[in-house]
Amino acid sequence: MEKKKVLILGGSGFLGNAIYKELCNYFDTYGTYFNARRSFENNQQFFQFNLEEDDIFEILDTVKPQIIISAIRGNFAAQITMHQHLAEYIGQQNCKLYFLSSANVFDAYSKYPSYENDKTLSESIYGRLKIKIENMLMRLPKDKMAILRIPMVFGNGSPRVREMKNLILNNEPVEVFPNLILNVTNDDRLTQQIHYLINRNKTGIFHLGSTDLVHHEDFIKEVLERVGTFNPIIKRVYTTNEDRYLAVLPKSNLLPKNLRFTYQEIIDHHIIK
Repeated sequence: MEKKKVLILGGSGFLGNAIYKELCNYFDTYGTYFNARRSFENNQQFFQFNLEEDDIFEILDTVKPQIIISAIRGNFAAQITMHQHLAEYIGQQNCKLYFLSSANVFDAYSKYPSYENDKTLSESIYGRLKIKIENMLMRLPKDKMAILRIPMVFGNGSPRVREMKNLILNNEPVEVFPNLILNVTNDDRLTQQIHYLINRNKTGIFHLGSTDLVHHEDFIKEVLERVGTFNPIIKRVYTTNEDRYLAVLPKSNLLPKNLRFTYQEIIDHHIIK
């Protein structure tokens, strides 16, 4: 069996790189990086790619991937153009796209959690960007794309946990949102789930977060207890007087039991290694 070729767009970012590490022993895996970091320059599997200046077709023609994972960040207009080009390429080639979307595609619906087939609506620029790309991909044949909606990502090396550690070290307040109810994930769990989806040729819309919900304030406080024994300054931010949800729960596309997890598992096993 020849190994499938996988191309990760945004392979040098936190999630992109975690996905690369999860997949590289099983697939012929390539990635893109933007900032010239030596570790990527010397890796023959990585291509430098500037979202705003470079044409993605060049890398696609070189790699000829069967699987593309889009975890890229950067200029919003350039992201839209790149995904238009990807859709064009995928329409003509034997190729699937896994697009990392976000719970923010539902951030205008704050009264309840969101499921895979719910209508998207966002009040944020970020959420609208993800919706625009999702809608573009929905026009592709069903068996050629998967939309992976992801809640807040934690994990030891994650930007969120790193930022919290820095705030604590500098004696600055950590913001919590007492009225926000969410589900969560981390890099370990997310990359295992993506690996499974690729292995099983799964397509469609997937909500990849914990199966249960937690208040942001409670979750952050528990995380901070694991970070170390100090008294962090907590700053409560109230955006509304009522509870609001930013949670993506699975209903129609359930993963196997061994790939489902609770928010407590994220706290217990994965935040602090």
